[in-house]
Amino acid sequence: MAMSLSSLVAVPSLKLRKTGSAEATWTQDISWVAVTELEDPQRFLSGGELVLTTGLRLKSAADQRRFVRQVQRAGAVGIGFGIGLTHESVPEALIAEANRWGLPLVEVPYEIPFIAIGKLVAESHSADHYSNLERLLAGHQILARSLLTGGGLGELLKQLGSMLRTDVVLTQFSAQLYNSVPGKPAPTADGWASYPIPTGRRDACTLWLRQPFVDSGIVSYAQNLISVELNNMVKQRQAQRAMAGQVLDDVIHGTLETIEAARRLAGVGINSTRKNVVLVAESTAHHKQLVNISLPQALEAGVSAVVGKDLVTVITDDGSSATALAKSLSDHLQEAGIHAVIGIGGAYTKPNGLRWSYFEARDAVAHGLPVNEPERLSLTSLLLASEDVPLADMASESLTPLRKFDAAHGAELVATLESYLNHNGSVAAVAEALTLHRNTVRYRLAQITELTGYDPSQTQDRVQLWLALAVQRLGSRNPR
Repeated sequence: MAMSLSSLVAVPSLKLRKTGSAEATWTQDISWVAVTELEDPQRFLSGGELVLTTGLRLKSAADQRRFVRQVQRAGAVGIGFGIGLTHESVPEALIAEANRWGLPLVEVPYEIPFIAIGKLVAESHSADHYSNLERLLAGHQILARSLLTGGGLGELLKQLGSMLRTDVVLTQFSAQLYNSVPGKPAPTADGWASYPIPTGRRDACTLWLRQPFVDSGIVSYAQNLISVELNNMVKQRQAQRAMAGQVLDDVIHGTLETIEAARRLAGVGINSTRKNVVLVAESTAHHKQLVNISLPQALEAGVSAVVGKDLVTVITDDGSSATALAKSLSDHLQEAGIHAVIGIGGAYTKPNGLRWSYFEARDAVAHGLPVNEPERLSLTSLLLASEDVPLADMASESLTPLRKFDAAHGAELVATLESYLNHNGSVAAVAEALTLHRNTVRYRLAQITELTGYDPSQTQDRVQLWLALAVQRLGSRNPR
């Protein structure tokens, strides 16, 4: 029968010794034996392996802890540490980190070659293969039929739980995609077996099965089917977001009449007669992953779209739940390793209200916090959302002379103007911030006045220049 760490340790000839207290995957079948001396073997593991190493490159405690974390994240069932070569005993830091992450650890004595362990695991898989073949084929047909007949992921997992006679949970980062347990409690390493679902993407999906259960090999097949279905769901999500993004882009830029805009919004699932809130997620470093990522369950009822390089989510809400929903999205993205800034718009009805909410959310993104609430009645957002105010043209007319001058002469007039406005017109503060002489700041302000026709020292001109910078800042995130 298939080998687990507990059964391997029970083989007298191997002389293996359990080290540490972790037992989360102690009785889980070993899919394969991987021998490595790499500091980070994660990308070479697919999950379910017993990782064997002598710790050749794991000299420091920090290296040893990092190795354990990488192996655990890859979904390995445990680590076998060979002693007598680089280390006379299993390092204490390695044991402590393995205990912390619930990863079983065994000591392999010097006289036992790693190939003996690998051979024993391989032979056990071969012996199981023939006896389980008929049962596997029947199980395969049941699971495949659940997808082919339109039951989807939920039906597949329901059938899997019935076959294994256990509870099933499928998680993706911080979200639960499926949970057969009443009340939907989160699974833990204690009492649950975890199986990574490979998708070739940054999906980090895990299949959890409540122990005890008997796996005849059907779980690995289910993993593959789940992987296929998740990839199909990603493609569907991409298509839906692209379609919704086209509609939102037209609405945001005011290219549609109100009736037509409402009709097209309804076509992608947005009811503009009710109050809607717009969430804008922006990530400079991970925008490609951001626009394809799944949403937490709390936002599944909303409509997500790709606008420019941003992920935009429209949710029907009166504004009372917007911050909590944005926080759940932020946590979800952080779990996925995506560093993003989220802006929240206000709750408004009608297509033009949606435009206003979008620009408020974009304006809020500029605050730079993980979750940013809108400034109510934002003047910039109000003017940008108005079809009758040519604010973008005004911004270009005001700032283009400065940008051309900066490009031609290597000057920093735009940066000086931004600093001057941010420091409330204090020449001394600008000089200190930009490490300039005060006379240099005054000279640059005079050049700005000459080139634009607006004097930053005058209140009405200062407002004009501030709006121009705000509009161009927002417009640069969503180029048309």
